[in-house]
Amino acid sequence: MVTAIVLIKADVARIPETAEEIAKIPQVSEVYSVTGEFDLVAMVRVRSHEELADVIPGTVNKVTGVTHTETHIAFRAYSRHDLDAAFAIGYAETD
Repeated sequence: MVTAIVLIKADVARIPETAEEIAKIPQVSEVYSVTGEFDLVAMVRVRSHEELADVIPGTVNKVTGVTHTETHIAFRAYSRHDLDAAFAIGYAETD
């Protein structure tokens, strides 16, 4: 699994609509509105690096309101959420 963090600049008048359209893209797991230089951050998860070429320039960049993107590819996941998911495969949690 390849995870890309896509920083997105958007037309200020269309940020909510742009975010909603990006969130509908199947390979996008989350979209956040943020402060700072960028307006939105999208988490893109695909099976291969080649698929990123289809999703980011081929789909995300074509959403109305997107004016610029910057993509960062994750090397490794260290979040508790990802570690818990990796070790919980096939096991139901009991309390």
